[in-house]
Amino acid sequence: MTLRVWHQSFTVLEDVPHYRDALERHMGAVAGEGVTVDFHGMAPGTYPSDYPGTHIGYGYLSGLHKEQFVSAAYRAQDEGYDAFLIATIPDTGYEEIRSLVDIPVIALGQTSVLMAAQLGDCVGIVNFIGALEPQLRRNMRNYGLDRIVGPIEQVAAEFTDVMAAYASPAGLIDAFEAAARRVIAQGANVIVPGEGPLNVFLADQGISRVDDVPVIDSLGTLLAVAELRATQYRRSGLKPARVGFHYAQPPRALVDAARGWYGVTGALDSRVP
Repeated sequence: MTLRVWHQSFTVLEDVPHYRDALERHMGAVAGEGVTVDFHGMAPGTYPSDYPGTHIGYGYLSGLHKEQFVSAAYRAQDEGYDAFLIATIPDTGYEEIRSLVDIPVIALGQTSVLMAAQLGDCVGIVNFIGALEPQLRRNMRNYGLDRIVGPIEQVAAEFTDVMAAYASPAGLIDAFEAAARRVIAQGANVIVPGEGPLNVFLADQGISRVDDVPVIDSLGTLLAVAELRATQYRRSGLKPARVGFHYAQPPRALVDAARGWYGVTGALDSRVP
């Protein structure tokens, strides 16, 4: 069986070639037979720097970028992709996109924690963007997963440090292990690494445990679940509920008209690769 998967990053991938290359290498290594992953990022110029953290700490700005994810999800469905991956731990636009398209939509934060819950009963998140914590906490409450998500700690590293670590890994390994031990000391018995660049770095380095506590490969897990969900969808048409405010699917023409009135569709079509 062949499957085509659309990977959508919150990063402008052209700005971070080390990460993009490592991402493609890792996802290619864990993909099942016949599975093709196509990588897409935010439109060049989305952020005032190559670092999305300049926007991610503000509710409005972070939410505004949902529109790129919506456009990407519609494109993925229109172009015949079998699954759409929201490959960023804040799960940007997940609930909205899930209500708009029928192909499986799999979100990194929710999926990672759900998998982690099979391996332990207190999930620690080790991140490198401190501003994400309030959004992660709110998401987990909405998913009903807040009872099992425990400490969230930050690696003592900036985005540029994570990027540089692909060439010189020792410092970031030490920083991650120190942060991991802090969440373990607070009761975590399984760890989810926050955000793709840190996840891919750890997978590249073969780090899957710290002091006998498992470290989830979030992106690898995301892809594995996408393969399962895509197969289920293809075989039986399995898709989310379509009743109630958060799940009812508006007619595509209605969505296109509304987005067109706001100038969203035309503006994004000229920018998103």
